[in-house]
Amino acid sequence: MSTYELTMPVSDSDIRKLKIGDVIFLNGTIVTGRDDCHHRVVKQGKEFPVDIKGKAIFHAGPIMKKNDDGTYTVVSVGPTTSMRMESCEAEFLKETGVKIIIGKGGMGPKTTQGCVDNCAVHTIFPGGCAVIAAEEVEKVSGVEWLDLGMPEAAWIMEAKKFGPLIVSIDSYGNNLIDENKKTFNERKAPIVEEISSKLDFLE
Repeated sequence: MSTYELTMPVSDSDIRKLKIGDVIFLNGTIVTGRDDCHHRVVKQGKEFPVDIKGKAIFHAGPIMKKNDDGTYTVVSVGPTTSMRMESCEAEFLKETGVKIIIGKGGMGPKTTQGCVDNCAVHTIFPGGCAVIAAEEVEKVSGVEWLDLGMPEAAWIMEAKKFGPLIVSIDSYGNNLIDENKKTFNERKAPIVEEISSKLDFLE
């Protein structure tokens, strides 16, 4: 496992050096986008209103405070379960050129292939750290598609050393969650067999 600090926009070479289990910290533009943003791009054919080529999309529904001068401050920005975007993430990667996905939990085979095809990665932000994530945002520079509501809008944030982010899918098609499940099941089988041999129960 290695640790990297990357400044966006990142290059393909930046992405290629990342492997599952690596930890990264990000500097630069991170844009939030959940179900509705993905559906507008993939299902409705709308152009994403922010240039995120080489940057990061954050599966998150932030809580924002509007300031007296019309700007916004992040109160909390915790990750949303990424699997909700599995059906259209690969197409979203292709359409937008985004390189880093940030979310919670793993993603499936369609996204894994999308990361291979588009030289991208999926990363996991630790759960329960929404306030810490907010503190790593230096500025909210804008918002698009606010008609979708605060959680679903595309919030444009400038961050410094945003993380830690754990690489769960790399650009080579490796999926950390899937590999961990295989390892768990391999370790579980002999333990279950041993316990079962000592128990008497109805099937």
